[in-house]
Amino acid sequence: MTQAQGNNLDPWYSHYAARTAGLGASEVRALFAVASRPEVVSLAGGMPFVSALPAELVEAAAARTVRDHGAVALQYGSGQGMPRLREQILDVMALEGIRASVDDVVVTTGSQHALELMAKLFLDPGDVVIAEGPSYVTAITVFRSYQAEVVHTTMDEQGLVPDALRETIARARAGGRTIKLLYTIPSFHNPMGVTMPWRRRMEVLEIAREHGILVLEDNPYGLLYFDEAPPHAMRSVDHDGVVYLGTFSKTLAPGMRIGWAVAPHAIREKLVLANEAAVLTPSPFAQTAIAEYLQAADWRGQIDVFRGVYRERRDAMLDALAEHLPSLRWTVPAGGFYVWLHLPPELDSKAMLPRAVKELVAYTPGTAFYADGGGRDAIRLAFCYPAPDFIREGIRRLANVINGELTLLAEFSQTGPLALPAEHPAARREGVLPPNVS
Repeated sequence: MTQAQGNNLDPWYSHYAARTAGLGASEVRALFAVASRPEVVSLAGGMPFVSALPAELVEAAAARTVRDHGAVALQYGSGQGMPRLREQILDVMALEGIRASVDDVVVTTGSQHALELMAKLFLDPGDVVIAEGPSYVTAITVFRSYQAEVVHTTMDEQGLVPDALRETIARARAGGRTIKLLYTIPSFHNPMGVTMPWRRRMEVLEIAREHGILVLEDNPYGLLYFDEAPPHAMRSVDHDGVVYLGTFSKTLAPGMRIGWAVAPHAIREKLVLANEAAVLTPSPFAQTAIAEYLQAADWRGQIDVFRGVYRERRDAMLDALAEHLPSLRWTVPAGGFYVWLHLPPELDSKAMLPRAVKELVAYTPGTAFYADGGGRDAIRLAFCYPAPDFIREGIRRLANVINGELTLLAEFSQTGPLALPAEHPAARREGVLPPNVS
């Protein structure tokens, strides 16, 4: 095989489809190998704390699945999903204000698969997907794998900014580009942790309707609130312009790999066909086991248990940040899994990561959540998996890394000393004392 046909590492390189250029190793996934080492405190991956789910509940549901429904659970099934589970999904979504029929629901192999099916149905090469900046890392990967351009629109402490969305749409349209989707995570955003208020959700929907843009509402964390429930889902008031994605990965277990989409009739029919073409059927065994769990267990109470677990861990992280990095800014999530930490502008979260891993703490650099190279001055911190004491220790280690980077910059800067945070050990050295600090 000639060099023109391949290369030294992959002889089939030239045979790949052009769309595979959009596939790349996720910075989050690449961290897992390092973060799984027991000596590393990982604040990187958004892994649910499944140990809070009593094993006997899952064991009982699995046993009933085999004993009472084995002939069905172990067979091929429908491309739309089992009617029994779809009926139960209606009860789950009712907690977020969504009223739908069984026929509106399409069960998928996790909500990630629903996202991929939507991309397959709607995106042609060169199409634009507008997404919050920052946005969910794997959604960016999916959209780019279909050769779409991800264009970010600005967020603030209340989520997507409507005026910025108008400007983003106007710029894309002025450039002659076709906007196919608006992708948003309005409740307990990944990675920022913020939540879009009701009035802003309505304004975003109005903008989308005005410009004929389909809204893809991703809602994995909406039921994991700590004090007050977030506003109802956008789908609750717009059945024609919103496709809603849900999942059991955060409220039950990600290993089940069951999610769903709720879509307008014509889109739903195509989703079913695309689902059949991709996987024939989502796992009947997993669907039946979840249906058994939802029927027999106090699943609402179990979600409340998860809320308590994650609230305690969120509080541990916020307290540790206040103690060790009081001069920095971060979001204060009212639910979900994540805190978004803003670094001093002279630091680079991606370049700093190897030093952090050497100091036995892992995080996800902000660059992972942008398609355009943004996010270098931010990091995502996940509080969902480590125990509170490990979170506190992880933040202490992270503070050492950040302060160490600032020390190096202060000592080797060619433009003079930098003003360091007052709590930084080097701040009191001669020549680097910040203004107004004694």
